[in-house]
Amino acid sequence: MTMLPTTSDLPELLVEYDQWVCWREQTRGDKQTKVPVNPHTGRFASATDDETWGSFETAREYAVDGSANGLGFVFCNDDPFVGVDLDDARDPETETPTDWAKSIIDELNSYTEISPSGTGYHVLIEGELPPGRNRRGDVELYETARFFTVTANHVETTPTDIIERTTALAGVYADHVADEDEPENTDSERNTESSDGDDEPTETETSSIEASTSPNEALSDEALLARARAASNSAKFEQLWRGDTHGYDSQSEADMALACLLAFWTGGDTHRMDRLFRRSGLMREKWDAVHYADGSTYGEKTIERAENVTTEYYSPSGEQGQQAQAESDTGEYDSSVNSVADSSSVAGVQPSDNEGTVYEREKARIETITRLEQRLRELEAENERLRDERDIERAKRKALEDDTSQESSPTGIIYRLKRVLSG
Repeated sequence: MTMLPTTSDLPELLVEYDQWVCWREQTRGDKQTKVPVNPHTGRFASATDDETWGSFETAREYAVDGSANGLGFVFCNDDPFVGVDLDDARDPETETPTDWAKSIIDELNSYTEISPSGTGYHVLIEGELPPGRNRRGDVELYETARFFTVTANHVETTPTDIIERTTALAGVYADHVADEDEPENTDSERNTESSDGDDEPTETETSSIEASTSPNEALSDEALLARARAASNSAKFEQLWRGDTHGYDSQSEADMALACLLAFWTGGDTHRMDRLFRRSGLMREKWDAVHYADGSTYGEKTIERAENVTTEYYSPSGEQGQQAQAESDTGEYDSSVNSVADSSSVAGVQPSDNEGTVYEREKARIETITRLEQRLRELEAENERLRDERDIERAKRKALEDDTSQESSPTGIIYRLKRVLSG
């Protein structure tokens, strides 16, 4: 377990806010991740639900007996803080930062600590994020709906207080996060609804997102959406994109249907799927809520399942001939899809023979997933019941220990003698 900090180890201002949680390390697939824990109940906390946070003392008291691996602080709109997360920025053997990380730490010149892994840094400042994207590469910036692990492993060359650094943050943002051609947008356009997971770009930011690793990385989000809207099943895509769940038994089923479509069009790029889904009319608070025993959010699990069940993908690689012909004839860009299913054909191009094969199976897949989700809910309910029983047994054991201690004390012995004599 990480050594737990005390109030004297941390900036006084940070401790004053009742925005503390605990965290546990869990395995998702082959990756270790840290999930937030409600210090009142021991169940999962949410970075968008202040009922699942507590005071520093409450969080520390819960974690001190080993019930959690460490403490965390949740950023929200009610505090003045911005968290700067620098990953893969420190050599744990030499205990030195990389050059780029040192430049950021020096420029911000505010309270900085080493992350639990020993390979990164967390810098805490007072200030406001510039509008636009909030991460690039190993640099991430957060001011709301996110929790940071807190170690109090202070970097001695930095201040012990959290300092107002809005101007310095703007410089770091310009140098390390913003793209040179990133369009300007207003604070009101910024997405602040995401939680435990990462803050995602807004609709106006997607044109400047870094190229993804999917086969469709050459296409911007807007170009990809244009193809989806021109496909043979565009009516279905448009309906879901608007947030219209008509014809679906539940919104969760509609969520899954749109996620499958996005999996097809993005080539299974889960980051891009999530980014696009957040722009759709189906996006809701539930997307970022932790719903599963492994700490996964509803959105993460929906994306994961959609990617797993999608076996055919859109590929622009065979479009060159049609594009050249279309451009020479009409001056417009046309496209086609190779070896794909229901969403395969783009206007003006013959659909493949496999059209319809993926989405003919969609209903059956969704029914299977629904059954799995129900089973997961049953297992989570069983886990909660076992936790409650454990808590009850602990309370009984403590009461018994207290009674035994009282009876063995001089006062307890005298009391029992008086009862015997009076009887």
